Amino acid sequence: MGIRGAIPISFEDVFPHGCYMVGEVDQVKDFEASTAAKPVYARDKTTGEFVWQVTVIDCDPEAREKTVKVKILAPVQPVPPAPMPGLPFIPVEFDQLAVTPYVNGNGRLTYSIKARQMRAPRTTASTAAASAAVKHTNVSGKDVA
Repeated sequence: MGIRGAIPISFEDVFPHGCYMVGEVDQVKDFEASTAAKPVYARDKTTGEFVWQVTVIDCDPEAREKTVKVKILAPVQPVPPAPMPGLPFIPVEFDQLAVTPYVNGNGRLTYSIKARQMRAPRTTASTAAASAAVKHTNVSGKDVA
């Protein structure tokens, strides 16, 4: 088979309904190399960059797992987007996502998700204008104010 390692995938394929960051961005420890007195932090085997982790809530109402851990490969701690007024969690998107499937300890297929960057969700002027122009239609097909 020609697939080796992580499989590149788009943010929209992993989180079609978006996601929200909960908690903090944490640096991942290398538990095999760490001792109680001296923590050693994990580095990605391919890039050599530090591995950071953030927990997100998947907004897909049919998601099997509601919380997901996303690992971010970066030389320094990623900075989350600014909180949005009125929201309890921070909406985020990830760039250059890749998934690695594996079988967990319970014999269930699961995925490790890695990204290269975390950022605020993108909005474009055309998307905002289209959203503002949308009219609600009732069951009879007539426009509703």
